[in-house]
Amino acid sequence: MKLALILNVIDPKIGGVMIMGDRGTGKSTTIRALADLLPEIEVVADDPFNSHPTDSELQSELVRERLARGEVLPIVRKKVTMVDLPLGATEDRVCGTIDIERALSEGVKAFEPGLLAKANRGILYIDEVNLLDDHLVDVLLDAAASGWNTVEREGISIRHPARFVLVGSGNPEEGELRPQLLDRFGMHAQIRTVRDPELRVKIVEQRTQFDQNPQAFLSAYASAQAELERKITAAQQLLPQVTIPQELKLKISQVCAQLDVDGLRGDIVTNRAAKALCAYEGRTTVTVGDIEKVIVLCLRHRLRKDPLASIDSGDKVQKVFQEVFAQVA
Repeated sequence: MKLALILNVIDPKIGGVMIMGDRGTGKSTTIRALADLLPEIEVVADDPFNSHPTDSELQSELVRERLARGEVLPIVRKKVTMVDLPLGATEDRVCGTIDIERALSEGVKAFEPGLLAKANRGILYIDEVNLLDDHLVDVLLDAAASGWNTVEREGISIRHPARFVLVGSGNPEEGELRPQLLDRFGMHAQIRTVRDPELRVKIVEQRTQFDQNPQAFLSAYASAQAELERKITAAQQLLPQVTIPQELKLKISQVCAQLDVDGLRGDIVTNRAAKALCAYEGRTTVTVGDIEKVIVLCLRHRLRKDPLASIDSGDKVQKVFQEVFAQVA
């Protein structure tokens, strides 16, 4: 779970992560902790979309227009935003709304930004994603895949960047997502309740320490957290230089073909995740070991063709991986 979250932060184009697991296993706690690991980002101060000051791909239309007019934009640094999506959210709350009356009377595009605007260049977290309306999940996944959110009302259209890491969590007892929707998540992590008594006691003790003195507990782990933050930042900068040998690309696609994975998302995500892991470990050439660590996370949820079937534990993916990569030195 932690690896999948870190890799998505290094390369948001992996497509997010779906985390399924038992109740009380720390899914939400881990996901919410992720925001603290992320470095601050530069944004245009008075822009509701967290627009990037220089990268046009991450700017709203309003910011582009202001730059075209030669305006000097105010820039501030802020922590990466983490947006919680409430289960009862409406489509207007998620995507934003256009004030038709004002648009018609004043001739301006009066747009009230939604949660997707707030989540741009941040993290969008959906707890109990398997209980969310399917049409809303579709909207979110479309925005996550394209990086843009378009709102159209009565012939008026507004478009703004919506680049975010999509993280969903859920309890398998409450039902699985449809295979078509599940396939749109880049990675899938399965969490089980810890069975080892010693580890359970350690978790209970740490929780007690935190409750008694949160500040002292945080201070004890501050240096480790700073180191992890440094590693993630370094990986983000190194990522464009990372390459995968052609032979390994062919092997990844061979695994996907043998597993009868529909479409090409499995191939693309496995390549991206392997490169992100390679960058995280400070290297520029992907190895078989990198692929082995990520391939189950990238493919296990893509094997389920029947909505009533359960998700593969990962054994099938691992078995085919070993067969295909056995010839690679």
